[in-house]
Amino acid sequence: MNDELLKYKIGIALIPGIGFITAKKLIAYVGSVEGVFKEKKSNLLKIPDIGTCLANNIINQKVLYRAEKEIEFISQYNIKPFFYLDRDYPQRLINCYDAPLILFAKGYVDFNQSKVISIVGTRNATPRGRDICNDLIKDLYENGHNAIIVSGLAYGIDITAHKAALKNNLKTAAVLGHGLDRIYPTAHTSIAKEIINQGALVTEFLSDTKPDRSNFVRRNRIIAGLSDATIVVESAEKGGALITADIANSYNRDVFAFPGRINDKYSVGCNKFIKSNRAALIESFKDLEYILGWEVDETKPKVIQNKLFVNLTDDEKNIIEFLKNNDKQSIDIICVNIHLPMSKVSAMLLNLEFSGVVKSLPGKYYTLCN
Repeated sequence: MNDELLKYKIGIALIPGIGFITAKKLIAYVGSVEGVFKEKKSNLLKIPDIGTCLANNIINQKVLYRAEKEIEFISQYNIKPFFYLDRDYPQRLINCYDAPLILFAKGYVDFNQSKVISIVGTRNATPRGRDICNDLIKDLYENGHNAIIVSGLAYGIDITAHKAALKNNLKTAAVLGHGLDRIYPTAHTSIAKEIINQGALVTEFLSDTKPDRSNFVRRNRIIAGLSDATIVVESAEKGGALITADIANSYNRDVFAFPGRINDKYSVGCNKFIKSNRAALIESFKDLEYILGWEVDETKPKVIQNKLFVNLTDDEKNIIEFLKNNDKQSIDIICVNIHLPMSKVSAMLLNLEFSGVVKSLPGKYYTLCN
C-alpha cells in the first residue's frame, strides 16, 4: 500500500465542499489526486465551478494530517481502503452520482462479482418477516445463486439477513453508519466478527466517527448502490428501509417488496411501494431470479472474437487496451487513466462505437464488443 498516495486519496474526501462530482472534475483536469493538493491556487481557479472558497479549502493542507492519522489506524487493524479510481472499487456504486470517494472495509468481498442484492426492512421484524428473509436466502443458496447479501447490521430484518447469509455460506457485507473502531449496536458485535470472516464490514466514515442518526441515512445510499436490487421484507409506512428503496429507484436499480395483509403495521410500507409502482411484488426467490435474469446459464464460457483494429490512433488503441484489462468502465475513469480530456475521449468512443469496437452501456459506461 502506497501510504503517500493513500494520504491524498483520503485527504481529498475530507476537503470541505468536495463531493464525488467535484473530485472527479478536479482529478480529470489536474491529472492525479496528489496533483490536486500540489496545484497552484491560480490554476485551480481556472477549473470550472472552482471558486475562491473551494480553492482555499484545497490548498489548506490540514486535512492531510487527519488522513495520516487514519492511515495509522487502517494499517494497525488491517483495513482495506477502496478509492473510486481503484480497480476493485465497487463498479455498481461508482455509477451513482453521490457515491463516496473512498470506502473502508474490514474483511473482504468482491463487490464486482455478478450477483449482489441488498435486503432491508424494519427493526421490529415479525416472525413472518424473519421467516421470509431466511427462506429467501436459503432458496438462493440451494438454487446455486452465489449472491452477496448486503444489509446494515441493524436490529430486525438487517441482522436476520446477515445471519441467514452466514448460515448458508453466502458472502455478506454490513454497511455501517460510523467508523470501523466500533460496532453499533454493540449487541451485534459477535455477528460482526463472523461477518469479517465471511464477508466484510464496510463504511465511508473515518475512525472516531460516532453512530449519529444522520450517518445512517447517508449509509443507506451505499446499501442501495452496491447491489443490483434492493429487497424490502417488512416496513412500516415510514422508515429507513423505504429511504433505501427510494434511493435504489433513483439509481435505476430494481426494487422488490414482499406484500402483506392490509392491516399489518409492518406491511404498510411494502404495500404502499407496490401500489405506487415503486417496487415489484415478490413472493419468492423465483420472482427475483426471473426479473434479474438469473435463470440464464452462466456456466457456459463466453466466446470472445478476436478483432483486427485498423486505422486507429494511438489514443484509441490506449482506450481499447484499457477496456481489455478493465472490463466495463465509466467515461470518467477512462479519461483519468489515459490522461485525456472528456471532449477528446467522448469523440474517440463515439468513433469506436460506430466501428463496432466498443459499445455503450447505461450510465455512460463502455465495454469492448465481443
